[in-house]
Amino acid sequence: MTGFINLCYLIAATLFILGLKGLTHPRTAVRGNLYGALGMLLAVVVTLFDREIAGFWLIAFGLIVGGAIGAVLAVKIQMTAMPQLVALFNGFGGGASVLVAGAVLAATEKSAMFGEMLTATAASGLIGAVTFSGSLVAFAKLQELDFVKDIRFSGQQMCNLGLSVVAVGLALLMVNQIGGVSVWFWLMVLVSLGLGFLLVVSIGGADMPVVIALLNSYSGLAAAATGFVLSNTVLIIAGSLVGASGLILTRIMCVAMNRSLAHVLFGTLQPAAGSVSGDEVYVNVKSTSADEVAMLLDVVRRVVIVPGYGMAVAQAQHAVRDLTNLLTSRDVEVEFGIHPVAGRMPGHMNVLLAEADIPYDRLKEMDEINPTMDQADVVIVLGANDVVNPVARTDPQSPIAGMPIIDVEKARTVVVIKRSLSPGFAGIPNPLFAADNTLMLFGDGRQVIVDVTKALREG
Repeated sequence: MTGFINLCYLIAATLFILGLKGLTHPRTAVRGNLYGALGMLLAVVVTLFDREIAGFWLIAFGLIVGGAIGAVLAVKIQMTAMPQLVALFNGFGGGASVLVAGAVLAATEKSAMFGEMLTATAASGLIGAVTFSGSLVAFAKLQELDFVKDIRFSGQQMCNLGLSVVAVGLALLMVNQIGGVSVWFWLMVLVSLGLGFLLVVSIGGADMPVVIALLNSYSGLAAAATGFVLSNTVLIIAGSLVGASGLILTRIMCVAMNRSLAHVLFGTLQPAAGSVSGDEVYVNVKSTSADEVAMLLDVVRRVVIVPGYGMAVAQAQHAVRDLTNLLTSRDVEVEFGIHPVAGRMPGHMNVLLAEADIPYDRLKEMDEINPTMDQADVVIVLGANDVVNPVARTDPQSPIAGMPIIDVEKARTVVVIKRSLSPGFAGIPNPLFAADNTLMLFGDGRQVIVDVTKALREG
């Protein structure tokens, strides 16, 4: 029987790996999701029978309740809220690891406790608690809740260091069984919850894509540690895969922003003292209309569309698809310039555009689109801000200094579609909006694109 169980776990682990491989390309992503789901189903069913679970009715109740909540979330949550949902899922994973580790600790006789088990339990509780509270803060920041916007105080990094030392110290007391093991565990969890809160609350909103990727890695590491607690091979493998892929994605995001992980975690994205105000930057802003933009598009050969979070808020991806189809029917080359951290989570723009059935080969990464940007007749910036802000190159004191951007200012004409001149997540003005070759088209992103498409058809 043990051999059969291990074989099933091996098959499940293989399906997880195939699932991750499938997710590397849109054409195989659906199949990859199915592989991963099938692997998880196999792992759960085999684990239930392997452990000889007696309370199947309770498990069935949990499945029904959880499934119902998941179904409601799948239907109700808008694409704009996907980053928040991912943050919550990371948090739930960390919280589950804490509860499972605590339950196993409570159910284990003290005489049966040994160093390896206690080490894994401590790691599961510490990492899981940091993931839980940090993910909730990330959710609140992405949701733009006021109470987490500006919580900073003198000595905050030293406080974080102190909490880290205390948490590790409590873990050592627990592993060495000095006093009440369960008491040390739950004290460590409380300290770790505070540490997770303070670590994430001081991180600027523009760094949230990196934070989400890192928290995803934390949730995987917590799950892997829980696998050691439960002596469950497939949980160790699955958690390790999530942890490793999350770290790789974190690295990719940091490179895309030209920032070290240490600077993301311990630095802040705040405007420098004495920085130029928006009123000074936007003196020469030129506004335009849908009809004028349609006249521009009527005589072009190449158009580049650069989407940002504003496109997600306006749910404009389907209107963008209609405009793209109209332009391509007139033999206009249309491409999309995708910045790695556009939106509020890795791949946010890719997901939105794929949902609108825009061909994936039209989506060009920043490094691919930048060398040919000067050959674009018109660039349409739809709701993007910080990822096209030339201040990243020109002002070393800027909070986004050194971050690679999409070079939209090199195009012949730039049309920026925004509701207003409000800043992006970094909170700084964008001189692109007042450039000589830039036209501002103010309004709701979806409605503006619809109006431009209509005017182009009638022109």
